[in-house]
Amino acid sequence: MRELHHSSLTLLFFGLLGPACALTAQNTNPLEKQAQRPVEGSQPVSASGVNTGGAHPPVLDAQHRPITAGGFVKSGPTVFQDVATQAGLASWSHHMGSPTKPYILDSIGSGVALLDYDNDGWLDIYLVNGSTAEAVAGRAPSPHAALFHNNHDGTFTNVTAKAGVSNDRWGFGAVVADYDNDGWPDIFVSNFGKNRLYHNNHDGTFTDVAEKAGVALGNWSTGATWGDYDGDGKLDLFVPGYVHYDLANPPVSFNFCQFRGVKVMCGPRGLPGEPDHLFHNNGDGTFTDVSEHAGVGDKNNFFGLTSLFIDVNGDGKPDLLVGDDSTPNYLYINKGDGTFEDASFSSGYALNESGRETATMGIAAGDMTHNGRIDLYNTTFSDDYNPLYRNDGDGNFTDIAFDAGIAEPTVPFLGWGTAFFDYDNDGWLDLLMVNGHVYPQADQQNWGTSWAERPLLFHSEAGKLALMPAVEGTALAEVAPSRGMAYGDLFNDGHIDAVVNNMDSPPSLFRNVVKNGNHWIAFKLVGSSSLDTEKAGSPRDAIGATMYVTANGFRQRADLIAGGSFASSSDPRPHFGLGPATKLEKIEIHWPSGRIEQVAPPASVDGFFVIVEGKGAAVLQRM
Repeated sequence: MRELHHSSLTLLFFGLLGPACALTAQNTNPLEKQAQRPVEGSQPVSASGVNTGGAHPPVLDAQHRPITAGGFVKSGPTVFQDVATQAGLASWSHHMGSPTKPYILDSIGSGVALLDYDNDGWLDIYLVNGSTAEAVAGRAPSPHAALFHNNHDGTFTNVTAKAGVSNDRWGFGAVVADYDNDGWPDIFVSNFGKNRLYHNNHDGTFTDVAEKAGVALGNWSTGATWGDYDGDGKLDLFVPGYVHYDLANPPVSFNFCQFRGVKVMCGPRGLPGEPDHLFHNNGDGTFTDVSEHAGVGDKNNFFGLTSLFIDVNGDGKPDLLVGDDSTPNYLYINKGDGTFEDASFSSGYALNESGRETATMGIAAGDMTHNGRIDLYNTTFSDDYNPLYRNDGDGNFTDIAFDAGIAEPTVPFLGWGTAFFDYDNDGWLDLLMVNGHVYPQADQQNWGTSWAERPLLFHSEAGKLALMPAVEGTALAEVAPSRGMAYGDLFNDGHIDAVVNNMDSPPSLFRNVVKNGNHWIAFKLVGSSSLDTEKAGSPRDAIGATMYVTANGFRQRADLIAGGSFASSSDPRPHFGLGPATKLEKIEIHWPSGRIEQVAPPASVDGFFVIVEGKGAAVLQRM
């Protein structure tokens, strides 16, 4: 067990835990299954809730508002403006369950995916929708998911009906990849109920092939991830399971299902967990469940919410992260033989610095300090801080959130989607997270938190993160019950934007409006599965590639991933801020096939370039 550096500091700062907190860390044996004796006619319920820490004093602003819905300043740097209405996205709204959120199924929310579905060089937007008990029973229309086509002029058009991707099920997540290597992105949608795998038909439409492919499952799936775990050139699919839920017999809300003494919906603790699934891509349009053989089946039935394939130990093979709610996180190290080693506890990733499991909602991954290693950041429940895991090498991590000075500001917030990206193109990864509570009761209590919450943005100052002010009239001062978030350059102007899926509300589009003269460069990577006869090539969309760019006096790393941020999928084009640099010194790509390729830098920057595996050249992409 790792040394608990800050357990005493946490208690000194926030006060000792008292009897007002009904959600202290019960059932704390990390290997104990969260199962109880069933109650006749209902799902079993024991100590409820998702918070594993304790109650903290409310943090209020000068107007006595919870800091999650206040703390605004009159002036300061403007980073994002919400342009969802002008862009045409506000015509669509998310819906999930009852507004009072009596059951956990009503409260989790949904994700968003960014993809260029028609290969025109511009990112389109797919927003997942939830459902209601009435819709599932056929007594009301089903809320539709939405695919918005990018019109290249700052606006988007809803093409859902034409594309055939409305889902019409109780949706949670979306993750994008070209699973059949045909050059067109496909969409996996995770649902409560059967999942969907939308195959791209190359003509602006999709066909759901989940049943034929063998990935439909059938209970509660959440934030999935794609990755070529066995190096055969075909992308495999990992799908976390959350709670095993029976809509006909929802959990009974006993009086002990409380948060800070207030009766709330029950779960996930006390409810049966749902196992995770790893699907091997057979190369013929079908997948085989290899979870048990690979060692990632989650025999503990932890409450999985998000996942990510990414190489954390630098051996060129994608490892697997699983963010679990109220239970320890998983880190599986890829052994290279089709199986994984469970290094969750030995790596330091299973728990936070205080030795507690957390309610992990989203995972951000990136090289914060230009040392070539992937660091990790997890969003968690309110009354707990968000851990920042520094990569110490060889897949070992240390939670440094307190040392980095970014732990305390996150405590009142309940975080979901999160990501590292360079919003000001200075060459250092910044950190964005969106927030929102699961208990509507928060607005009637003096908890110092709220149902709708503002986002948090940390700016990197040469690797040291500093909280950006929430300036009135900007997106950082926008208060919403946010859930999924995906980032990408939606306007092809070299600035990273973000799309947020808000619970029971229209989405947000945070347009990046920073103007500072910094330069940038971005790439579309194309893998090849037929480069040589000795081994498989890379997946066509190059998911799993690691790219290094040297410029401006340092070497940056970017990984091509699918997943991580809560139930969401971001821009697949690696983006590098260059600061004042107007040329690159070096480009190096570690392809999923194992090929390490040096690519001649282009003569210019401030543009998108295409690199095809084995060609050794970066070609300017014409939009």
